[in-house]
Amino acid sequence: MATPVEIPKLGNTVEECIISSWRKGKGDRVESGDIVVEIETDKATFEVTAPVAGTLIETFFAEGALVPVFTNIFVIGEAGEDAESFRPATAGAAPQPEIKTPAIVEALAARVAASSAPASGLLSPRARRFAEEHGMQSAAVAGSGPGGRVLEEDLRRAYYGAAPAAPVARRTTEQEPARVSPAATAAPAAGGKISTMRERIARRMRESLGSTAQYTLNGSADASGLLALRKRVKAAAGGPDININDMVVFATILALREMPELNVEFIDGRVVEHSEIHIGFAVDTPRGLLVPVVRDAHKLSIGELAARMKELTAQTQQGKVSADDLSGATFTLSNLGGLGIESFTPLLNPPQVAILGIGAVQLKPVRRDGKVEFIDSIGLSLTCDHQIIDGAPGARFLKVVKEKIEKVESLCTI
Repeated sequence: MATPVEIPKLGNTVEECIISSWRKGKGDRVESGDIVVEIETDKATFEVTAPVAGTLIETFFAEGALVPVFTNIFVIGEAGEDAESFRPATAGAAPQPEIKTPAIVEALAARVAASSAPASGLLSPRARRFAEEHGMQSAAVAGSGPGGRVLEEDLRRAYYGAAPAAPVARRTTEQEPARVSPAATAAPAAGGKISTMRERIARRMRESLGSTAQYTLNGSADASGLLALRKRVKAAAGGPDININDMVVFATILALREMPELNVEFIDGRVVEHSEIHIGFAVDTPRGLLVPVVRDAHKLSIGELAARMKELTAQTQQGKVSADDLSGATFTLSNLGGLGIESFTPLLNPPQVAILGIGAVQLKPVRRDGKVEFIDSIGLSLTCDHQIIDGAPGARFLKVVKEKIEKVESLCTI
């Protein structure tokens, strides 16, 4: 019996997705759980798997197509079985999932004129957002999507791969971002082509550096309380699973409540203050870096915070996280301590104005009462946007984080 598979609803804000890459082709045998196709939203790439075993008897959309959620995209059944009854009205004739040849890619990049802006009605939602963010008001770009629709990929090629005919609209920093060839920003994967996720990460990092004035402050905190609390938690049978990273995040939330001026966003030249603290935390996945978000983190106990972070981490690494859980952070943390890194320069995630890097716990000599003692110390690296946060306020915030970490035993109720 034929089984149709549709674009899932990935979040409250997601109404359509782009077919990114077909992993299986028409006629291929698939097993339950096999990845059939990758789809992407404006936040991340997701995998759609086969719910049953069988033959992939039909695919309804080509790579690059923009497809509404809850629309059938492929059918699994037995060879020779008819799938036409499941074909969505928007699919048109049956396409074959083929990868664009280099000649087509080159042709798309070359079809850039300077006469007028892209027709807004032909822009995909992601392309429209890219055009607005990058001030693309003077380039007409031929679309490679269905019906000539202009995709974000088309605008990205035009923006980074072709010299502009006129200066683009400047950002609020009054600095025009540098035009950099995508090939120079990230190492290619095997075969010379970087993944969609890798390309997205590279683009966001370029935009982060091009639109902000970043500086990083490095410090450390006495980690004795963290280690003592961790030991106590591990010894308590049936208690919450709380690690050192959870404790540092909890201490940072307390610091943000005390210094809310870092819990803001800089949007269109305005400082947007937030009374709620939505914490983003970097997660390393097989497909690249993602940042899930714990909403209303200031309302959670240390145990609730730890449980929610572990839940989101698992969903993110398994490719099952909701698109809604990858957006909306007001402050972000990144932890490289598990890899032995003592300090580093975390990059901002605009429009946020600060991000805290967590380093490794190391023995460090300190002077106390005229004597040198060795203590367990945890590295802290705070990056701020100098447009909004000057050095002194940034240093004061890092000092508050340090104080909260060193008092964590008395601040946490286990």
